[in-house]
Amino acid sequence: MKPIGRLPNGKKTGSLDAMKASLPRLLLLWFLLMFLVSWSFGQANPKQIAQATPRELAQWLKRFPEADADKNGTLTVSEAQAYWQRTRGTKNKSARVGAPPPPKVHEGWDAERFPEHAMCYKSAEELAKIYGKTPAYPKPEDGSLRIVGTGHSFMAPGYKTMPVIVQAAGFKQPPAFTHTGGGATGSARYKWEQENGIFQFDGKATPKLLTAIANGEWDAMMWGPYFHDRPAYYLCWIDYALKYNPDMRFYLSDAWVQIDLLDPLPRSEKEFSAAVIRKLDTEKNAHFHEKVEVLRKAHPGKVFILPTSEAMVLAAEHLERGELPGIEGMHKLFGKKDRSLWRDRLGHLGPGFEWLEGYVFYATMYKRSPMLIEGDVIRAGKFPSRELDQVFRKIAWQAVINHPMSGVTDKDGDGIGDDVDEERKSR
Repeated sequence: MKPIGRLPNGKKTGSLDAMKASLPRLLLLWFLLMFLVSWSFGQANPKQIAQATPRELAQWLKRFPEADADKNGTLTVSEAQAYWQRTRGTKNKSARVGAPPPPKVHEGWDAERFPEHAMCYKSAEELAKIYGKTPAYPKPEDGSLRIVGTGHSFMAPGYKTMPVIVQAAGFKQPPAFTHTGGGATGSARYKWEQENGIFQFDGKATPKLLTAIANGEWDAMMWGPYFHDRPAYYLCWIDYALKYNPDMRFYLSDAWVQIDLLDPLPRSEKEFSAAVIRKLDTEKNAHFHEKVEVLRKAHPGKVFILPTSEAMVLAAEHLERGELPGIEGMHKLFGKKDRSLWRDRLGHLGPGFEWLEGYVFYATMYKRSPMLIEGDVIRAGKFPSRELDQVFRKIAWQAVINHPMSGVTDKDGDGIGDDVDEERKSR
């Protein structure tokens, strides 16, 4: 090998000793390169990302593999933009993020049938052998629900508190069996592909819920919505579940509004008022309800909304009237108060509001007002206070009985769904 020079110690650069001597320097250069790639992605603005070259995208992919949303090994400009918005972009409080761009969805969703190797076409016995044992509960005698569900971080608060609320109400509900994730990874579409081992998970199936549904008896399924959802992402779950459990009901949370839907962004809590939140909620529902109506027409009497968004709007209105004791602000991003309705730009709930969501889940699915629960649900001395907890219970029931798609009405005002009353009378 022809040497290309000499190191300061006199050794030829082409020798083994030279390579060993230069190794620390090479490692330093490598770390520097990775830092520059990281820095360039973090400091890039949306225009620079939009004009990224294939080489830059490949470099970013090596440093940030999680940016590859569809896991196909290639980072697209839209994926890079979405990742920047979720991470580096959120540090800039003056920049508007908005909804993430439509994901790259496999063309298989437009086909009449999923690939033949999809787990949904396997028998219950085959699934049990593939995945293993899953919960199986006998029908509760007290009317408790056996629940399966998907979801993301907007569903997590309610999933956590609902069992405590149900128990306080006197029901012995079996533990919900869920398959969740963060953001898009907790969406109905993502979990269907993951469970079936199709599209982005081709050949790598994790049929957790599919196996449970096929081999057990269940009463309800829950989901959290995600940006750019299609009715097809839910219809596949509904069709599959009804095949094994014809009496199942299905509940889709309507989530809540996010500040990045506003342009320009509010500059203060005064600009992010209850009236503004109500307007955003109305605009969101105009599109969201259209999708839900497709599901309800396909399966009449089976699909309902968990009105968490309506509950948060009502909470905002209560706050402006001074009727949320212990809550100090509308949004922590503007008011800098920890005890606010929302705690970050992505729209995660502030402290205590996990109980409001849990009450909405309970009130919708059990068709009973949380106000009928005797005694404390939250341990004494914990936040929220007993006074605030009572307000949450009231708001949750109001949101549920006023929503046209919750499936719950209370015309006689006794705190029990009208159809539950009718069922009692017919016994």
